Amino acid sequence: MISSDSSKLKTVSIVVPVYNEIENIKIACDEIRSALDASKWNYDIIFVDDGSNDGSQNVLRTLAEDGGSGDKVKAVFLRRNFGQTAAMHAGIQLATGDYIVTMDGDLQNDPADIPSMLEKLEDDYDLVFGWRADRQDKFWSRKLPSMLANKLISKVTGFKINDLGCTLKAIKSEIAKDLELYGEMHRFIPILASNLGARSIEMEVNHRARIYGETKYGIGRSVRVVLDLITIQYMSKYFSSPMKLFGLMGIAVAFTAFLSLICVVVMKLFWQFDITGNPLTYLTVLSIILAGQFFILGIIGELSVRIYYATGDKKSYKVRELVNFETPGA
Repeated sequence: MISSDSSKLKTVSIVVPVYNEIENIKIACDEIRSALDASKWNYDIIFVDDGSNDGSQNVLRTLAEDGGSGDKVKAVFLRRNFGQTAAMHAGIQLATGDYIVTMDGDLQNDPADIPSMLEKLEDDYDLVFGWRADRQDKFWSRKLPSMLANKLISKVTGFKINDLGCTLKAIKSEIAKDLELYGEMHRFIPILASNLGARSIEMEVNHRARIYGETKYGIGRSVRVVLDLITIQYMSKYFSSPMKLFGLMGIAVAFTAFLSLICVVVMKLFWQFDITGNPLTYLTVLSIILAGQFFILGIIGELSVRIYYATGDKKSYKVRELVNFETPGA
């Protein structure tokens, strides 16, 4: 049971990436405040504008500078459109709450689900991610590709999940800030968090049809998700030691070269085959070259990992301006 004494409650930061959602921003802000004011959580709302060009920035600035909102509403303006993942990463890194909630700014996620998700974090979970069981989207362009992608990702990664694309998530800050997000990685947050040892649970949430604006996602995004899935698998198993992957591949190809060479030698000695026109000769040469390339890739990968861990913090976004933060400005 959550205490009624708000001073004992942990703080919550709501991160909302925004791109051309001028009609939805004010409504989303009001709904979030209504849901959390009723639950008596200490919270702030961080809207991250991802280079909007429809006037969304003016609405966000008004909300953040409004004296009536106090320090509840904050705005982050990125220098250009970096993508939803980068915008979400910016909001997470700037958040100061003990818990961080991420959600879309298109009103399809229901803020009324946030208090229940936060209660599950209080039950010693590190991450609660939403499942849009009754998804209000077009079947052929949105729901079917998502269903197929979820089944593929669940099968490949071994991580059981029904809806990897739901942006509504509640995460403990120490886990969220350790996530490395770029590309389309925001949808893989549950898997990335699991790799960090997070205890997670999936929760059914309400999903609403879009009323204002146009969706920024199309069926072409599925291709990028599949490519990021390959990246996730590589990072999960071989990121810290790439030679384990490329070295094994090099050994396998080198063994093929050895077998084909033995066959070429035997065919020449016992049956007088012409080795210059023998396909196995070409296979031997090609396999030796490929084996060498795999070993070189493994070495380059190892060096890249060392460089990665030796360099400072890198970000996939650039902030132009912060509004209503303790340290204003870019």
